[in-house]
Amino acid sequence: MSTPNSNLTPELAAVQAEMQQHARNYGLDFFPTIFELIDADQLNAIAARGGFPVRYPHWRFGMEYESLAKGYHHGLQKIYELVINNDPCYAYLMRSNEFVDQKLVMAHVYGHCDFFKNNYWFSKTNRKMMDEMANHGTRIRRYMDEVGVDVVEEFIDACQSIDDLIDIHSPFIKRRADRDRYRFGEKPAEVDEPKDHKFPAKDYMDAYINPKHRAGMMDDEDEPTPARRFPEHPEQDVMLFLLEHAPLNGWQADVMTIMRDEAYYFAPQGQTKIMNEGWASYWHSTIMTRQGLTAGDVVNYCDHHSGTLASSPTRLNPYKVGIELFRDIEDRWNRGAYGKEYEECDDHDTRRRWDKQLGLGREKIFEVRKVHNDLTFIDEFLTLDFVREHKLFRFGYNEHSEQYEIESRAFPKVKQQLLGSLTNMGRPKIVVEDGNYRNRGELYLKHYFTGVELDLNYARDTLVNLERIWSRPVHIETALEGRQAIVSFDGSEHEIEWRDESPEMEHYETQ
Repeated sequence: MSTPNSNLTPELAAVQAEMQQHARNYGLDFFPTIFELIDADQLNAIAARGGFPVRYPHWRFGMEYESLAKGYHHGLQKIYELVINNDPCYAYLMRSNEFVDQKLVMAHVYGHCDFFKNNYWFSKTNRKMMDEMANHGTRIRRYMDEVGVDVVEEFIDACQSIDDLIDIHSPFIKRRADRDRYRFGEKPAEVDEPKDHKFPAKDYMDAYINPKHRAGMMDDEDEPTPARRFPEHPEQDVMLFLLEHAPLNGWQADVMTIMRDEAYYFAPQGQTKIMNEGWASYWHSTIMTRQGLTAGDVVNYCDHHSGTLASSPTRLNPYKVGIELFRDIEDRWNRGAYGKEYEECDDHDTRRRWDKQLGLGREKIFEVRKVHNDLTFIDEFLTLDFVREHKLFRFGYNEHSEQYEIESRAFPKVKQQLLGSLTNMGRPKIVVEDGNYRNRGELYLKHYFTGVELDLNYARDTLVNLERIWSRPVHIETALEGRQAIVSFDGSEHEIEWRDESPEMEHYETQ
């Protein structure tokens, strides 16, 4: 079945039909995919906007474009492809790519499109995000016309500084009880809770319609109701808490809603970077080496494929780790090298020759692609043999030599560091602990310290933006220099209060 394309040449349209058929023959399932052929400048401009040419205007996208354009001009970087999670999927091809690269990119794109459609962590994303982004752009441009470009951009800056303070698992978990829209914030009554004889009333009229001196409404000794926490439980979705309780006007609430919606749309990409790139690389490699190459393509393909999967001694390559781990899973399930019997075998030669010829590898990697994200992918399938074969190690900073060095090659430590870098997409977990701190309407956040301290400069800047949104002093509890501390901003200066000793205050003037 052919897919409509806007401007592909006849040769590229034929290649797309060929790659699409190969992908379907292997069992890949994807939305219709539209390829656009554009030049390098256009591709850099679209990439700067996160892949959406219709996205709202903002100075940050201009800076990103300048960085990408200069990198391409000086030969430091090149974008081969860009694909969007949408229905239909949109993919962009650089016009100057060699013909073999266009074939490779198309095969790679179909791997991504299959992953977008079938991986569970993308199942809650908006499949019409291209249209939604255009709507976001229209609304923000209207606000810029009404209140001014600088005012709106400054508020967007503040929102973008906290767009990772969301609850990435909330689309899959019901965190809150359902609430009546007319009694927002009221605790729902339990089913078996004894009924009192009250007349139905709105909150603000209840004291008048149901006065406490009415018979049966109070005990002989009416005890004061204990103060309720606000929020009742720590709130990880900081953006949602601000939307519900910060003193925002109409356009500000709408802009923050836009920023939050986009943050949730992009979150699964951060949660599945290793798997997504590994899956796409696995399929472009499979399709190209078995069906897509001519004799004249082999050298160029191998050059570009090896460049994509190149390892670095200082940085983990998600393409390399992902494709090799999928291949390892396929090989193990083909041989039956898993389960209790295999794990309890302690003879190295027996384990190396283990082969029950089950042939379940392809079925298993499709299952893995469907249900896992990077964190569970690594936790479930990273093995000691894999770490040894691919020479993975734990990397850390040596204060004595003042450089990064190999800390350990022990499997538990390597796996622990890798899992730590993937937990919550590698972002700090921060929750709203108290929205009425000191009974002054101040905002109190808590950082769940897991061994990595907050960057103090970033923390201060973020507190400035939070105070701008909350309009009251803001605080965050964290760990600094091995000590418990509260970093605060009251609108004019920063303070650090050390909690494990007699309180000390450090002041930093706001520039």
